[in-house]
Amino acid sequence: MIKLSPYDTAQHLDSEEIIEEYLLATCEDGTPSEIARALGTIARARGITELAQKTGLTRQALYKALSGEGNPGLATITKVADALGLKLSLVRAQTKDEDAA
Repeated sequence: MIKLSPYDTAQHLDSEEIIEEYLLATCEDGTPSEIARALGTIARARGITELAQKTGLTRQALYKALSGEGNPGLATITKVADALGLKLSLVRAQTKDEDAA
């Protein structure tokens, strides 16, 4: 019998470059809940307790907001990003015509 263990992405986010690539890939084509979940995974990789202290939010509030089931507001996402040493950036989306060129 094959024994399987749960896969936890947070265990593999062990460098800033990997974290950045993971988040960029998720933001590129992910849904809002997938992006929140990715931030939660990064938070767990870095330490949720430290993140709670930096953001002023409780651990429970962070787990809920960043679970992919919650619906965090922009203020929460901004606080989390800042505490993780990240910044939000909005760029013009490419249109289908630009993709084809």
